[in-house]
Amino acid sequence: MKLSNSFTLAEMLKSNTASRLNIIDQYKPSKEVIDNLTILCKKLLQPIRDSLEMPIRVTSGYRCEKLNKAIGGSSKSQHVKGQAADIELWIAGQEKNAILLDEIINLSFRNEIEFDQLIIEYPNEHGVPKWIHISYCEKNRNQILIAEKIKGKTVYKKANQ
Repeated sequence: MKLSNSFTLAEMLKSNTASRLNIIDQYKPSKEVIDNLTILCKKLLQPIRDSLEMPIRVTSGYRCEKLNKAIGGSSKSQHVKGQAADIELWIAGQEKNAILLDEIINLSFRNEIEFDQLIIEYPNEHGVPKWIHISYCEKNRNQILIAEKIKGKTVYKKANQ
């Protein structure tokens, strides 16, 4: 099932962990979750992909509650509602996610997209994220955070601090 021109329901549900642990709920999302995933793809992922003219890989889309718990996800995760995706640019090279991050921020500044949260996940010493978390909901905050590991715990701070 296509959710937008370039994104399918199958890729938004894909999970090696769910397959390995036989978490079948992962592949039976509610209509509300499918609707949220469709909005996420149409309002965020597709415009980003179209602007870059390069493929975007979804590394984590929807997560059923059982899967979210199994991977240690936040109990408030928007992934569980189908409102979030972890993404990366599907090209070779270490700077690929810097390109993706720059494009998302540029689109946001030009008011071409609006997001709830943009999380720069575990950036290296040059600020390049391992991946990017992006979410969309009814009342978007356009919040930009940086996730870092400090003493083995993930800490989130505002990007402009």
